[in-house]
Amino acid sequence: MKITQVIKGPLITEKLDRARESFRQYSFIVDREATKHDVGRAVETLFNVKVEAVRTIIMRGKPKRMGRSMGQRSNFKKAIVTLKEGDKIELFEGAAA
Repeated sequence: MKITQVIKGPLITEKLDRARESFRQYSFIVDREATKHDVGRAVETLFNVKVEAVRTIIMRGKPKRMGRSMGQRSNFKKAIVTLKEGDKIELFEGAAA
């Protein structure tokens, strides 16, 4: 799998902002077929940092109402990446402000 296809985008929530500040953890929406090794290698290459650990979670889509009918959001895979001490990703640093 190509490195540019692994990471689809950043995931920014208040809970993940606290994890970023306290534990150096960053979260991304990743391709469903990507493995932990793929995600770690992609983050190290794209952001020039050292990855300490990667955790992945498949998030199930929530049922949502569209008028009278019910629909469902798509499932997606989330990766939480812990960086080595002293490393940070600038993409996320401006998001908290």
